[in-house]
Amino acid sequence: MSDYRLPRFILTLIAALSCGRPNVADAGEYKLPELRLQDPMPLTETLRLRRSVRDYAPTDLTLEAAAQLLWAAQGITSPDGRRTAPSAGALYPLELHLVAGKVEGLPDGSYRYDPERHSLTLTAPGDLRSALAHAALDQSWIAQAPAVVVIAAVPKRTTRKYGERGIRYVNIEVGHAGQNLLLQAVGLGLRSVVVGAFRDRAVQQLLGLASDEHPLAILPVGHPR
Repeated sequence: MSDYRLPRFILTLIAALSCGRPNVADAGEYKLPELRLQDPMPLTETLRLRRSVRDYAPTDLTLEAAAQLLWAAQGITSPDGRRTAPSAGALYPLELHLVAGKVEGLPDGSYRYDPERHSLTLTAPGDLRSALAHAALDQSWIAQAPAVVVIAAVPKRTTRKYGERGIRYVNIEVGHAGQNLLLQAVGLGLRSVVVGAFRDRAVQQLLGLASDEHPLAILPVGHPR
């Protein structure tokens, strides 16, 4: 085994985020569990096994797995706030929302992920998976997944600097974040798929997004049946 040592800032990050069970802080904020930063599955194997899966077993998702998936897509990996997915100008227009229906230790609801605090904040209570599936052109299988990650974006964070071409950069960034999540899912024994067919306004209203925040991708995640 190679003598690999994690960088000091990563060790500090782990210590700061280590909390075991979910910890409810102020205003419906849930601190997420400790990250696992050494994956037993090689990247080449996750690439080989990645497939789009639309049939999920009725098995709960652990909060640890949910935390790992969110971090893979938009987690912070350096002291200056850089993240797992590249972003034009390091402007980070993406916002992640976890729609939880069967996540251990987490009440049903829609949550916004905060990369800096590695936490979730409740934005809408209740199991919204069926409503989300309806908004996604009645793709009912989406509601089978114990949790669904919605990637949204606030384009003006990028277009302020890059003008209309910034829209292209935002779309590229969604692909990076989505692929990170898909590969991390495989590494955890889970599967997912990217859904792009949905009614934008319906998803925006369901999740309580601001008028300048637009849903761009839906990723159900769970154990394959």
